Amino acid sequence: MTEKDYNPEQKQRKSMKKQEIASAPKKIVDTPQIKSEKVKEKDKKVTEKEKIGTPKEEKPKKTIAIVNGRSLPISTKYSVAICNFIKNKRIEDAISDLEQVLNYKKAVPMKGEIPHRKGKIMSGRYPKKAVEHFIKLLKSLLANANELNNPLINEAIANLASRPYSKFGTVRRKRSHIKIIAKEKKWKKKK
Repeated sequence: MTEKDYNPEQKQRKSMKKQEIASAPKKIVDTPQIKSEKVKEKDKKVTEKEKIGTPKEEKPKKTIAIVNGRSLPISTKYSVAICNFIKNKRIEDAISDLEQVLNYKKAVPMKGEIPHRKGKIMSGRYPKKAVEHFIKLLKSLLANANELNNPLINEAIANLASRPYSKFGTVRRKRSHIKIIAKEKKWKKKK
């Protein structure tokens, strides 16, 4: 048996299809009746699939919301202080507190050789540029957490990022990675 005669039935079927296509009259424009028939056929197929198909699976409910800030041009020292400042707060409360920092009404508590500020905290600063980036991230986190009931900021992590190369070696640029995670607060029942 040679390659040419390997599957003669298949060749015969193909040639028959070609002849049918060539002999069929070509239609340039579909008439409205033909279009409506095609639509009805599609509807029938869809209803058959719905009947046969498996029951709809519900998506598992989200329990956490995450937002990442990569290589933000802010000081890591300030980022760590702001992360500690917003941790264990509701997202809306954290945003309002940071807006007060922008207006110099509230200071971000910081450790180190920093002078005292007005209010209950010992020492702190008003890191305006870093706070603006954090507000953007928190608004994004709020949008990610729209399915959660009563979300709290559970983790706020600031890490050093790689410094960009500068033409002049003495210039030290700042970069930080920030990761904020919000979880749904579960109320404990009293016994």
